Amino acid sequence: MFIEILLFLVSCFILSWLSGHLVKTLVEIAKYLNWREFIVAFFVMAFAASLPNLFVDLGAALRGMPEVALGDILGGNLVDLTIVAAVAVLFAPKDIKTDSKMVQGTAVFTSVIALLPLLLILDGSLDRIDGVVLIFAFIIYSVWLFSKEDRFKKVYSKSSKKPIADFKNFAVNIVKIIFLLGLLLFISQWIVGSVKYFSENLGISLSLVGILIVGIGNCFPETYFSIISARKGQGWMVLGDLMGSIIVCATLVLGIVALVAPFEIKDFSPFLIARVFLIFASIFFLIIIRRGKSFTKKEGLVLLSIYIIFLITEVFRPHLWF
Repeated sequence: MFIEILLFLVSCFILSWLSGHLVKTLVEIAKYLNWREFIVAFFVMAFAASLPNLFVDLGAALRGMPEVALGDILGGNLVDLTIVAAVAVLFAPKDIKTDSKMVQGTAVFTSVIALLPLLLILDGSLDRIDGVVLIFAFIIYSVWLFSKEDRFKKVYSKSSKKPIADFKNFAVNIVKIIFLLGLLLFISQWIVGSVKYFSENLGISLSLVGILIVGIGNCFPETYFSIISARKGQGWMVLGDLMGSIIVCATLVLGIVALVAPFEIKDFSPFLIARVFLIFASIFFLIIIRRGKSFTKKEGLVLLSIYIIFLITEVFRPHLWF
């Protein structure tokens, strides 16, 4: 059992490491193509950080374990809204400013979209129509985001040396991305297998494994990026990556899973506590951002406390286990 747990943790860290290298490669390509800095900050980082979720959740749904996919999204969003946000502000040299109109507008989308899967799954299933709705929600946000041209005026410094000197290096980076995606796919399937093993041998429901274990494991990339950005004083990068990851996972990732492998959830009881805490965390996070001042360390400690209380509640509710 110890070896299986160790391999699972190593797999999660490898996923995070691969995501980090994927982001670096994508940023190099983006600079070569002269993409705007904001586009890279939000879309590249958010998409790359969400790739582990996509591969793990899609693999779980295709292998008849949809509880893991839904648990990962709900648990991951809860982790992002509490632990990741709290750790970021605690590592930041000072409070994170939230007075940007872009940040405040995105906070509304984030809170609503984080809860959207809960509404769509009320009928007990997530079918292809639900998948279309989720993807359409992402498109609506993207259109709103790109409608503000002033957000994309800042470009990479022309004085800096281009990381890709010629088309040959550009092609090498494309091949590198394909290779990294292949490794992500392989490692994600190993994690799905580990999840099934834990469920069968520890007597824990797949839903709970998805919420508590997979949800946390797949948040390593966001946590890493948030800490690094916070320590550099780049608060907008922290919030952009955090909220972007939530939006991409809750809409695009879950939408793709629903389109490729529609699924039903027969027993919602394991998700009850996670749903309640996710709603509470979303509302509190929105209040913090919409105050229009700053995200303080004291508020970060409150968010961290919310997840700790959630964890204790889940662990000591034996009727949610097998």
